[in-house]
Amino acid sequence: MNLSEVKSSEIKNLDILAKQVVEGFITGMHKSPFHGFSVEFSEHKLYNKGESTRHIDWKLFAKTEKLYTKKYEEETNLRCHIIVDNSASMHYPIVKKQSTENLNKIGFSAVAAASLMEILKRQRDAVGLSIYADSYEYYAPEKGSERHRKMLLHQLEQLLTSESEATTNTYKYLHEIAEKIHRRSLIFLFTDMFQTSKEDEALFEALRHLKYNKHEVVLFHTFDGETELNFDFDKVPKKFVDVETGEEINVYAENVQEKYKEIVGDYFKELKNKCLQYQIDYVPVDIHVGFNNVLIKYLISRRNFK
Repeated sequence: MNLSEVKSSEIKNLDILAKQVVEGFITGMHKSPFHGFSVEFSEHKLYNKGESTRHIDWKLFAKTEKLYTKKYEEETNLRCHIIVDNSASMHYPIVKKQSTENLNKIGFSAVAAASLMEILKRQRDAVGLSIYADSYEYYAPEKGSERHRKMLLHQLEQLLTSESEATTNTYKYLHEIAEKIHRRSLIFLFTDMFQTSKEDEALFEALRHLKYNKHEVVLFHTFDGETELNFDFDKVPKKFVDVETGEEINVYAENVQEKYKEIVGDYFKELKNKCLQYQIDYVPVDIHVGFNNVLIKYLISRRNFK
């Protein structure tokens, strides 16, 4: 779902917005290969005489005249941990207020993470959250309670109004996160992958640390397709400033656009190939395209998680 389908407004309630995103996604699924996939709860099982009647699905009984119960989180054993990069580069482009039609990378990641949490809630899956930049800013283990989800939503809402001048230290904190997650989980990482080239190998070593612990890792490579991929700027001279290092350069965008697109395109291919090598799911997500790729990847990962 693209947020342009939602009435434009400042984001004031992330929980309500996440519900809108998921409901729009579910509606669209009826025209997709996932038609019929349950996003309300884990699955049904036949009711056995003597079991508690607490979880019987009476609506299904009215349709089928058979007794089924819903399987819940403790029976599915599926755990997810969402990791969000909160470094300065993730706060690009600069927006005065995050709205449904004007998100930067951190805003997109926060809404996408909240939407994942909403669909996880409907599947009765447990979810945890980590936020990092040049420090380990927040950590919560995987739990399935509504109180826990509200607490995580509060942390994500703070990202929508925060600013950051922090540099990225992805590999260091991924190692720390890997040490904290003891039970096998699906791990979703939102990051723009901006670090110096010499740090690339260290980053993938950290991702391999997560894989070593038997987790399934999905890397959501978050970027602004208009400017960071296509370098589409006005045809006037501009000063470009690296938000993490402070380095500056003056340039006409159109003079370097083709070469820039070639170099960045090669970098994206390199990331994809590196992830393939390490058996990490690589999912490029343009903040202007919407959230369907994120939610579809969750459904695929959940089906394949064994």
